[in-house]
Amino acid sequence: MSNVFEFVAECRDRSGTTAARGVRREGKVPAIIYGGHTAPQKLVLSHNEVVKHLEHEAVYSHVLDVTIDGKTEKAILKGVQRNPARFQILHLDFLRVSMSEAIKVHVPLHFINENTSVGGKKGGVATHSMVDVEVTCLPSVLPEFIEVDLAKLDVGESIHLSDLKMPAGVEVVALHQGPEHDLPVVSMMSSKVTKDESAESSGASE
Repeated sequence: MSNVFEFVAECRDRSGTTAARGVRREGKVPAIIYGGHTAPQKLVLSHNEVVKHLEHEAVYSHVLDVTIDGKTEKAILKGVQRNPARFQILHLDFLRVSMSEAIKVHVPLHFINENTSVGGKKGGVATHSMVDVEVTCLPSVLPEFIEVDLAKLDVGESIHLSDLKMPAGVEVVALHQGPEHDLPVVSMMSSKVTKDESAESSGASE
């Protein structure tokens, strides 16, 4: 198996829905790579190899090597289309990157110390509003994930986007759009409130 951050592809001449279906019947995945200063290029990849790569969370927030007929380009994974009824990858979108130009990528959030937090010790329940955050940075400093420490979070408190500790050179995209976009990432709710809300929901459904 190739490196988890390398996608080996071949050029695909045919385009359209019929051609894409033919590619999938062959056990392969149609894809496209675009961006940069080069024309978009249609690709085809091994479905089994793609599935193995996508099992790794880091693939979604790493600069990848896309090797096309032996030539390697730097890119990020911008889109994955899946068949909701079958365990099948339908299409991949790769965006070429330049190591000297900033990129925008959704990076996963890793929450720590939830059970041992100030609010957690009081029986509070953490409510997650986000599972990832869009950041902008140079490809060389793109983080694999952003850690969110709940240790000091008390009942009734929230951690907002502006509270996240970002690595040097990495910025949250939403915060460039104004203070009204400083949304909560996680909130510590009282377990009593949670139970009351559940009871109300049950009563409303009866």
